[in-house]
Amino acid sequence: MGAGKSTIGRLLAKELRLPFKDSDKEIELRTGANIPWIFDKEGEPGFRDREQAMIAELCGCDGVVLATGGGAVMREANRRALHAGGRVVYLHASVEQQVGRTSRDRNRPLLRTADPAKTLRDLLAIRDPLYREIADLVVETDERPPRMVVLDILERLQQLPPR
Repeated sequence: MGAGKSTIGRLLAKELRLPFKDSDKEIELRTGANIPWIFDKEGEPGFRDREQAMIAELCGCDGVVLATGGGAVMREANRRALHAGGRVVYLHASVEQQVGRTSRDRNRPLLRTADPAKTLRDLLAIRDPLYREIADLVVETDERPPRMVVLDILERLQQLPPR
């Protein structure tokens, strides 16, 4: 959360002249409900089921830049779909950076806690190894403007061997 997936994803898609898709936004468009409402009504497992179906569908599309929700890697099916669907870029941000970027965002159900920084630390401890497991690239986003991150990604993608 707060690593810059949507912002950087949009900019990267523009540079690559590809469509950009955000799995959370696609879920909201199709259901007519926002993510916090889905969490409230269906719980996290209900949301994760919707997320898994959406990721499977979007990973089947050719030529798209996809941003997923931060917890997408928690399900093995999602990790398999993302890895098989194309290059995976893990945007890594420190907890301090994440707190700063998410502090005023009310659309983050998992951060509705007394101590969001602790929640983010706990989530990072679990999710970081899973992201690294499937990532073709790990890119640090702390203190870096989105355009610099995109240029870094483009340069590093060109250096990867073909799959």
